[in-house]
Amino acid sequence: MIIDVHGHYTTAPSQLREFRDRQLARRGEPGRERPILAAISDEQIRESVERNQLRVLRERGGDLMLLSPKASGMEHHVPDEATATDWARANNDLVHRVTRLFPQHFAGVCQLPQTPGGPLGPVVTELRRCVDELGFVGCNVNPDPSGGHWNGPPMTDEYWFPLYEAMVDLDVPAMIHVSSSCNDNFHTLGAHYLNADTAVFMQLLEGDLFGRFPTLRFVIPHGGGAVPYHWGRFHGLAARMERPPLEEHVMRNVYFDTCVYHQAGVELLHRVVGTDRLLFASEMLGAVRGTNPETGSGWDDTKRYVDALGLGDDERARLFEGNARRVYPRLDTLLVAHGR
Repeated sequence: MIIDVHGHYTTAPSQLREFRDRQLARRGEPGRERPILAAISDEQIRESVERNQLRVLRERGGDLMLLSPKASGMEHHVPDEATATDWARANNDLVHRVTRLFPQHFAGVCQLPQTPGGPLGPVVTELRRCVDELGFVGCNVNPDPSGGHWNGPPMTDEYWFPLYEAMVDLDVPAMIHVSSSCNDNFHTLGAHYLNADTAVFMQLLEGDLFGRFPTLRFVIPHGGGAVPYHWGRFHGLAARMERPPLEEHVMRNVYFDTCVYHQAGVELLHRVVGTDRLLFASEMLGAVRGTNPETGSGWDDTKRYVDALGLGDDERARLFEGNARRVYPRLDTLLVAHGR
């Protein structure tokens, strides 16, 4: 089985964006009635997925994708708890409907109603709802709800502990994923995403989060940002700061995905990190769409890059399936229940 752990519902019906526009308009007019998401039919959802994520998944030989709401659309920079909660619930409920309509091909990962410096109570409540009631297998956590201004605490700070306690209790991992950049210095897709991946890894190196939460698990997407390319720098900094070796201090609890869109990058990633720390992913129909003119294939067709690594059967099985089932145990339970 080939499991893609990084997918976003970037093709949701237009009613979702219209709902968001009404939400944002209401912030300037507090007396306006709280908006409600217009009805979306199952047929609209089927069409939005069958023509897009499901079609591409099948064409590229994939079997199942972990699907979460559109990352840049999470928009956690909006500082209103009630708005964030309504928005997260609307997105998560739509993803849940996709998983109900296509249970063989999609499993849910939830958006959390984060706000800059906001309380984590609503965040934990939505996580538990999505896992316990909707059957989701993981969550996305934004380390910078401010949208590129980085004015909140690092992910090793006690501020985050209520969320980590819930993740450990539910036995679900989090993918580290920022949303839109509100800082003109940082392009959302080309800078902010990769900056966040790299920054969080350094936060984990500096702190001792996994000493406090030894079973907590993070997936750092986009191939780990700059980390694999600067592996020696991070090793050297760990030694300089008298931290334990990365393999013991960080990498027992952290995994990278394969959302790297060229062959040399995937080869470097695999050589540096190793098979057991990698999860297959594409983020298809996400940040980098279209066809690479040099290869004639989609930029985000990462399976072809992994195939070209020439892995043996055992390594290939771990990277494409086994690691995902180990990092996302609720996914494994779900698959076993379906006889897979």
